[in-house]
Amino acid sequence: MSENTELKYNEPWILQRADPFVYRHTDGMYYFTASLPEYNGIALRRSKTIAGLKDAEEVMVWKKHDKGIMSVHIWAPELHYLFGKWYIYFAGGDIDDIWAIRPYVLECADEDPITGTWVEKGKMQRSDDDEFSFEDFSLDATVFEHRGEWYYVWAEKVSVGRKISNLYIAKMESAYKLKTAQVLLTTPDYDWERIGFWVNEGPYLLKHDGKLFLTYSASETGIDYCVGMLTADEDADLLDPASWKKSRYPVLRTDASKQIYGPGHNCFVKSEDGTKDLMVYHARTETEIIGDPLYNPNRHAMVMEVKWAEDGTPIFSYD
Repeated sequence: MSENTELKYNEPWILQRADPFVYRHTDGMYYFTASLPEYNGIALRRSKTIAGLKDAEEVMVWKKHDKGIMSVHIWAPELHYLFGKWYIYFAGGDIDDIWAIRPYVLECADEDPITGTWVEKGKMQRSDDDEFSFEDFSLDATVFEHRGEWYYVWAEKVSVGRKISNLYIAKMESAYKLKTAQVLLTTPDYDWERIGFWVNEGPYLLKHDGKLFLTYSASETGIDYCVGMLTADEDADLLDPASWKKSRYPVLRTDASKQIYGPGHNCFVKSEDGTKDLMVYHARTETEIIGDPLYNPNRHAMVMEVKWAEDGTPIFSYD
């Protein structure tokens, strides 16, 4: 695909790339990363256009360890530029305990994150007054800046029985340490968040017209996977759970008529001309999933244009 190829919405764009993430840097270049089907490392690709990311060269910038932490289930990387350096936030397990998933951080001080040197900063550090965060299954971290403060949002499982995945938020002291203790944003309250597993995960923030919209994914990773949303006012205290209003129903879900199944784990990015908000998400194109959905590679990255209602809320539509 050339840089000038038209981007087609709501159809497979980059095949077999789950948890897709696109970041536009200050120089206008777009970067793409995602969970690789083998869950064995982190790769980046770059293009002047979003459409061009499809056929851009993919470079493995970090590979999993052979043993110990970060040696299996390398999931959902996000590339961000903050505090003057590049960072990749991702989750990984331990080959001796594959479900001991924890959030980790890579740092690159070079100008080019693809050719530069990546340094492991270890597990994300919680604040000094927080004894709970990152002690259990934790993943899907994202970061965002709002009014000079950086925030970290992630999914973590807590339960005395079958585990439940909640979303938490905290302010950041540095790129790899939190400044405040975790605050619970949302837990799976509704039936559509409890199919297969009770899950809230994959958060990402979208700002528009004085509002903050935090989308997230719910339920197991098959065709019942869907997208929910929290909304807050830009003037609100983002660490106050009461500042966030949870939508009663999913804002995006399976549409068999479009052959889009289990949409989720999205991010947002601006179009090249800056006029459109685009949602990058993954979805399946078949209902019959062979084997465990988690290990079936056929979750494909897709792109949707976000529309806006008169009251300023986003509309996520396949049409």
